[in-house]
Amino acid sequence: MRTAPPPSTLPTAVAHHYEERLQKDLAWIQELVVIVGQSIAKAIDDAVTAVLRLDKDLAAQTVIGDYTINRQTRELDRLCHAFVARHLPSAGHLRYVSAVLRLNIALERMGDYAATISRTAAQLSTLPPAVVARDIEMMSEHARRMLNDSLRGFQRRDVGIAQATLATATQFAQYFDKVFADLVKEGEQHSRPVNDLFSLMATFNRLERVIHQAKNICEETVFVVTGKMKDEKTFQILFVDADNSGPSQLAEHFTRKAFPQSGRYRSAGWQVADDVDAAYRNFAQTVGLDLSKSWPTPLSTLVDQLDDYQLVVGLGDGARDKIGRVPFHTTVLVWPIDVAGGPEAVYRQLAPRVRELMELLRGEQAS
Repeated sequence: MRTAPPPSTLPTAVAHHYEERLQKDLAWIQELVVIVGQSIAKAIDDAVTAVLRLDKDLAAQTVIGDYTINRQTRELDRLCHAFVARHLPSAGHLRYVSAVLRLNIALERMGDYAATISRTAAQLSTLPPAVVARDIEMMSEHARRMLNDSLRGFQRRDVGIAQATLATATQFAQYFDKVFADLVKEGEQHSRPVNDLFSLMATFNRLERVIHQAKNICEETVFVVTGKMKDEKTFQILFVDADNSGPSQLAEHFTRKAFPQSGRYRSAGWQVADDVDAAYRNFAQTVGLDLSKSWPTPLSTLVDQLDDYQLVVGLGDGARDKIGRVPFHTTVLVWPIDVAGGPEAVYRQLAPRVRELMELLRGEQAS
């Protein structure tokens, strides 16, 4: 495709015409973003209504409607690429169009989520239990509000709206654990066919994904306005062993020293000792770690905070059973550790495992 030279090299009349064409092309992109966003919001509403009312006709219409959304997202993709080829944008315009290309992926996925929710409605044999229906209504309302707010912030290029929406999403994250618990309770009571419970779980999962995609849109708004890319994710990690007097203390303090910018770290034990083992305190000094102010922490005191941690690392055989059940979004890893060789041998086992874990989580950004 033929591209235009920079406006600064053109005569005034031609440059004015070029700027009009650029703004017109940009307006088409902005308008289509609104259209696609509205289509997806309606599709999600219709899909949830189909689940709550067991409306299989509405579910089918929503599934078919996803093909229209797919065409709209393909057209948005085409317009963005044509804009880049035609205008060779720089600075703000380039940031905006590149953000729209990424946003378009999020929009297409949300359309797919609405179709998946609709397909689950078609599989249900009975109306959802009352408590689960309330959960669906709560999550769908939150997802709808977040989607609308994130798109409004993007269209207005309003960082304030984007940041407020991101904060709301963070506060809502723990609600999914309640939803999961309600579904488990229904399963234990055998109140509904297992297939229905799986379908409802799929509904919740897709609504949660809508919330995550809305967060991505907010981050694109920040990028368009400020040029700041999304911050690399940090992690909260809890190291756990029997008495929190040695290996888990070493793991916590080594990770904190080696990767201070990558997360926050704590340690605990399920049957804590009265104090940190003196041998571990003394060894820690030889590798630049300070355990002089550390004290064993009972795991029981952190149970209500486990949903703050993305990872719980159990040290030693049987750690998983001692840690017990964790929130839905918390992952438990178990590292077999041989403590017979003393603190130095334990350290030699832990240090490479910690480095490997942090590089897997953060890649080259691990620091």
